[in-house]
Amino acid sequence: MRDGRPRSGAPRRYPCAVTLHLFDTSARELRELAPLHPGEVGVYVCGATVQGPPHIGHLRTDVAFDVLVRWLRRSGLRVTLVRNVTDIDDKILAKAEEAGVPWWAWALRYEREFAEARTALGVLPADYEPRATGHVTEMVDLMATLVDKGHAYTTGDGDVWFDVRSWPGYGSLTHQRLDDLTPSEDEGPSGKRDPRDFALWKSPKPGEPLTAAWPTPFGAGRPGWHLECSAMARRYLGDAFDIHGGGIDLRFPHHENEQAQSHAAGLGFARTWLHTAWVSQAGEKMSKSLGNTALVTTLLGQTSAAVLRYALASVHYRSVLEWGPETVAEAEATWGRLAGFVRRAGELVPGVDPASAELPAAFVAAMDDDLNVSAALAVVHEHVHRGNTAIADGDLVDLAAAVAVVRAMLDVLGLDPVAWQGTDAGAAGRALDALVRAELEARAAARAARDWATADAVRDKLAAAGVVVEDSPTGARWSLKEQS
Repeated sequence: MRDGRPRSGAPRRYPCAVTLHLFDTSARELRELAPLHPGEVGVYVCGATVQGPPHIGHLRTDVAFDVLVRWLRRSGLRVTLVRNVTDIDDKILAKAEEAGVPWWAWALRYEREFAEARTALGVLPADYEPRATGHVTEMVDLMATLVDKGHAYTTGDGDVWFDVRSWPGYGSLTHQRLDDLTPSEDEGPSGKRDPRDFALWKSPKPGEPLTAAWPTPFGAGRPGWHLECSAMARRYLGDAFDIHGGGIDLRFPHHENEQAQSHAAGLGFARTWLHTAWVSQAGEKMSKSLGNTALVTTLLGQTSAAVLRYALASVHYRSVLEWGPETVAEAEATWGRLAGFVRRAGELVPGVDPASAELPAAFVAAMDDDLNVSAALAVVHEHVHRGNTAIADGDLVDLAAAVAVVRAMLDVLGLDPVAWQGTDAGAAGRALDALVRAELEARAAARAARDWATADAVRDKLAAAGVVVEDSPTGARWSLKEQS
């Protein structure tokens, strides 16, 4: 573990060819990944608008694309991951003003909270994590191209708009007719040509700080939300790249607008679009506006980061994840079984290197099928069962092979239990561990004194609380009873 992040135990044995199929939400079908540049994949993921603390819905997208990147790299591809930070927008300015702090300080505070949450859940760092405010030059260049080509126009001093009717392909990403679309939410003057036109550049509003505006040939102002991602994707991945992703709620208008302005500027832009489904509570999408968010910091105080990651990673990225107490309970039980097996195997066959393991064909097929983690985890559990059978039979050779394969598969999902050893288990986990260990010490003292009645009473008390005690040559260990 380094800087709070689980260390990687990823084996480096790659398949000979890439056979990954992903669901392209633009084409609305599974398509085989054919990298633009052989052996390399460029991925752009829309990151956070850092207006407030991260909730579990945000991290669902981060974990899903982390699994994708891990699998691409495990398949032998060189991956460049870009995840942007939107560090200026209307909400950031409004919330900072209400709090009486500079807007950039407000944004930086929550940018750090997002980074800490990703690190806690084992999300690998992006290769580049550009801020919108650091790429104004690229945005102005792209905007000037659109104006020169007749796809954008100005109104007033500093307002620049994309002319949606100038681009026949507008609506193609989400398969909508222009006349059926609702007007853009961007505020603007009456001079907008079409209510659906969206802002590339926004002039300062009355009362906004002078630090929130940059000079351009079209007047001072700040970037529109959509322009920044097109400019930053181009800066780090080129005029065309392989995969663009984000939450399903970004398909329209954000991603539709990104694609339109980029194509109108003559860029190839994204070849494949991937979108994660949202996290819901009681059937409603989790969002700040609905007030039903589950903050990551709160959840990390209640359970372990590994359990949270398992809960997020174990559901297919295109399936809605219903979040509730039972979600965490089920993840805790399953993670306990996986980690418990690896721990027991490690005591019996220490030093097993998962790099020596060949991934099972069924696991590879599942991951190549649009990252079918449910099917992949079924293969994991099959090998855990084989390992437990080997333990019961005293077959250490089969056990070593089984635990190596299990760890190799779990590492693809960022869930190798060995990599998570020593990570923060959360306040509840720490408290429980301390209490159980105190009871086990009392039991050990009673056994040493040959006070079998007291020792048995301690064990029975723990069993009644759902704690299973196992004696081993290295001492007693405990786990929670599996739920039926």
